Amino acid sequence: MAVETTVEGWTATAPTWRFDIAIEQDLIEEVGRIYGYDNIPNQHPAATLKMHNHVEADIPLKRVRNLLVDRGYHEAITYSFVEPEQQKLVVPGVEPLILPFPISADMSAMRLGLIQGLLNTVVHNQKRQQPRVRLFEYGLRFIPCESAENGMRQEPMLAGVIAGTRSEEHWDIETNTVDFFDLKGDLEAVLELTANEKAYSFAALSAEDKAANPALHPGQSAAIIVDGKQVGVIGTVHPELERKFGLNGRTIVFEVEWSAIDTKVIPEAAGLSKFPSNRRDIAVVVDEAVASGDIVAACLEQGGEFLKEAKLFDVYVGKGVEEGKKSLAIALTLQSVERTLEDADIAGAVDAIVAHVSEKFGASLRD
Repeated sequence: MAVETTVEGWTATAPTWRFDIAIEQDLIEEVGRIYGYDNIPNQHPAATLKMHNHVEADIPLKRVRNLLVDRGYHEAITYSFVEPEQQKLVVPGVEPLILPFPISADMSAMRLGLIQGLLNTVVHNQKRQQPRVRLFEYGLRFIPCESAENGMRQEPMLAGVIAGTRSEEHWDIETNTVDFFDLKGDLEAVLELTANEKAYSFAALSAEDKAANPALHPGQSAAIIVDGKQVGVIGTVHPELERKFGLNGRTIVFEVEWSAIDTKVIPEAAGLSKFPSNRRDIAVVVDEAVASGDIVAACLEQGGEFLKEAKLFDVYVGKGVEEGKKSLAIALTLQSVERTLEDADIAGAVDAIVAHVSEKFGASLRD
């Protein structure tokens, strides 16, 4: 071989008849063969090992998967390529990335969410005589974004869907179809893993809301809010979309950004109070449109250091309550870690809560 010295070392040019030497590894093998493999000393390969950075606040995806499976769900894995015209029914107003060389015409666009694939999977199961379908999926959605790498933002999402009967057929259980609150309860179970349920809330969506998704029923859908930011949506599929997809009856879906639910609050140990707690019940009358969760939240924000818990335990509409109003009964639990609360302390905290709710929502105490 013709060998030349270079700045980096040396370069060897193989003879024309040595067509088996084309890359660096071929030359190394040739040198080793001539020098003798037995003459090369045995040495352990150099490798640097790095411990995995374990963060206690992280929620493993496996934990969420196990939770949903325990609640009767099956995991689905759908294609990232979808039919573009059908996708416009689910995510209108956003132009997806169209593949230049798609597998087929109905798999020519990158998905903008997971709901479309899950709905098609529900249809697939219903056509095969499955009366009860509960599915979830974790995967990426692909959002066009000029500031992102290659003009595409990839976001991990978690989505779920339920359809058909609420439970398996049983002689002692009434057969009912699923509704919005069945799926909301399952989603709340996932959110509880964060140990930060006060940061999460649901805001009802109407057809006039900008955040409303036309794929969902305007009276049976809600935005998933975390710290004031919408991170997902939950609701019943719009009847018109049910017809276009070929769904058999009511279908409820949710989709949420994984980054919004993948961390939890680390608990801090605290001693139990040795002083007794006190419960006071209040019944406030508010407009029917006011959400009970907002009233409870208002109680907690005004309760001060003594209020430990506020829970709604009754809702009443009827005789004795003005039309268009409702009565909400809320249990307030007050306690101090330093002393036994006196009646004046309790009355002051309760009066402050009632005044705050009255000012914020126009509420009044029920006679």
